[in-house]
Amino acid sequence: MIATTPKPPYYAVIFTTIRKLADDEYKQMAKQMLELAQKQTGYLGEESVAGEMGITVSYWGSLTAIENWKNNVLHKNAQNLGKEKWYEKYALRVARVERDAFWA
Repeated sequence: MIATTPKPPYYAVIFTTIRKLADDEYKQMAKQMLELAQKQTGYLGEESVAGEMGITVSYWGSLTAIENWKNNVLHKNAQNLGKEKWYEKYALRVARVERDAFWA
């Protein structure tokens, strides 16, 4: 599903992963993190695809909102488990969205 976002500017956090394991525990944690992120102040939406490589783009209203999400205790626990158990490697990028366009 394509996220509905406000008029720019806003921010995108792009999380690209190569997983070594995607068990039921991983799937449950991913679901919990999405539900938790949706409750965070400044969260705007998310788009995600999974395959050999996973890409999740979450949208945020401010850099402060991103920092608060990064430092959330439950999210930090998930980050540590990802490094220990689930990810072979990952990349995290933060970008400011200056322009967007939609077609349906």
